[in-house]
Amino acid sequence: MDLNDPELEFSDLVYAYQSWIMAVINDEKLQNEEKLLSEEISDEALNAMRFLPGEVTSAIETTLARVYDVDEEELSSLLFPED
Repeated sequence: MDLNDPELEFSDLVYAYQSWIMAVINDEKLQNEEKLLSEEISDEALNAMRFLPGEVTSAIETTLARVYDVDEEELSSLLFPED
């Protein structure tokens, strides 16, 4: 994701953040053999986080935790293990 791209939209930032969360859930909680999380997905999500309001990232996390039946606190510890 090129943050200098004039065509970049808010939805692109949301998509990058959602992709990261879904990859983490897939790799850590679901019993899928195929790992989805890549360095590119992580980098794009971290870049997106710089521009997304906290309310938006929180809403995305809460929604995906519910969809995948993951405890919100557990998801938070998976996403941000150093906190």
